[in-house]
Amino acid sequence: MRIKKVYLAAILLMLPSLLIRCTKPATFADGDYDPRLSGGIATVFDETSKAFGNSVPGLSVYDQHIHDLGDKAVDQTFVTAPAPINSGLGPIFNNVSCKSCHHNDGKGNPTTGTVTSSMLIRLSIPGTDVNGGPLAVPGFGLQLQDLAVFGKTPEAKVNIQYTEEVFTYADHSVTTLRKPAYTLQNPYLPLPAGLMTSPRMAPPFFGLGLLQLIPESTILSYADENDQNKDGISGRPNYVYDPVQQKIMLGRFGMKANTATLLTQTAAAYQQDMGITSSVFPQESCYGQSQYDGLKDDPELPDTILNATVYYLQTLAVPARRNTTDPQVQSGERLFTVIGCDNCHKPTVLTGVDTRYPMLSNQRIHPYTDLLLHDMGDGLADGRPDFKANGSEWKTPALWGIGLFEKTNGTPYYLHDGRARTLEEAILWHSGEGEKSKNQFAALSKADRDNLVKFIKSL
Repeated sequence: MRIKKVYLAAILLMLPSLLIRCTKPATFADGDYDPRLSGGIATVFDETSKAFGNSVPGLSVYDQHIHDLGDKAVDQTFVTAPAPINSGLGPIFNNVSCKSCHHNDGKGNPTTGTVTSSMLIRLSIPGTDVNGGPLAVPGFGLQLQDLAVFGKTPEAKVNIQYTEEVFTYADHSVTTLRKPAYTLQNPYLPLPAGLMTSPRMAPPFFGLGLLQLIPESTILSYADENDQNKDGISGRPNYVYDPVQQKIMLGRFGMKANTATLLTQTAAAYQQDMGITSSVFPQESCYGQSQYDGLKDDPELPDTILNATVYYLQTLAVPARRNTTDPQVQSGERLFTVIGCDNCHKPTVLTGVDTRYPMLSNQRIHPYTDLLLHDMGDGLADGRPDFKANGSEWKTPALWGIGLFEKTNGTPYYLHDGRARTLEEAILWHSGEGEKSKNQFAALSKADRDNLVKFIKSL
């Protein structure tokens, strides 16, 4: 009997503890999260010039091996076929390796025609192809290749000229905006009437696996195509044809969200940028043109290397935010919301669950994008439709890591064509759906403008 009393007393003593342990976990308040973790657990603390090249923490030994294979692949320089290794460059191309355009896994330079150039020109003529995409230019395709191997002729050269435009703030201080003009020179064939061109600069590699896991329902929840809330911002998804899945899918990658998956994006870059064929795109970019080599060596890229490259891109970590407790940064963060930048640059998003990628699944991330198309006005318009995107629409670019561009690239360049040399300049190029926020930025005091820019540099 005495033993039973002891047991009963022990249970009564443990009861409060058991009740506490049975309490359902509550959702954290926003202030309880560490704002530095831009990529959730897929965040790394690295502020160096190599900040974009880290793998996500927690990869298994085998997964790290595949990541490292992909890392090695993006560093490889291709050469003219036939060759014992890295064979298949061209015959026409834009650059010789992935890293030539994506410096330190980030952006590059808004130039063409050199081994460090990161620009390309997309082409099309009016109309759409059988899948609703842009219509290829006869004799040129959908992308201009401005370099060629020995004995072959580039499709054309690209000349870029800039003019300076003065912008005056409400406080009468002034700055200048750099406006580019592109001219195609020495085309190997006459260029057709109605030719449409679109300059694009290489985007950063990191964080793409997290963006791929954002649920489609989340992205669509941000869309307001008919601007029913009358805030002047619509935002709409692009739907594109994916050649691997052979169906129309939501576009996520590319400046106009014109590609659905990282596999297709990667294979297209190999084929169009370097002339390297794969199982996804087994035909040379110049097939049917005078530059075609006629070699029976396609596909030139083994699936193992293609898949490792895709895995590398999926598992590049996001650099952590910096200076989050700085009062000026915190002031700038408040202004970012006050003037409506967060209507398109969504600060916080939850990724979905994919058991193949536990280190990317169910993460609270801070990409500062909605992955939707927005009309950015005449100043940034390229006039070239791309599936559902019209000639003045661009996908909201992610802002995470943007404050490190100067370290990773030496000189930072912003916007789809690298015309902006500063974040201030990039903001002032906003128009269309971004006009209202741009005007509010321009009406701020210089101290507040500096705080807002300082906040963006902390991302």
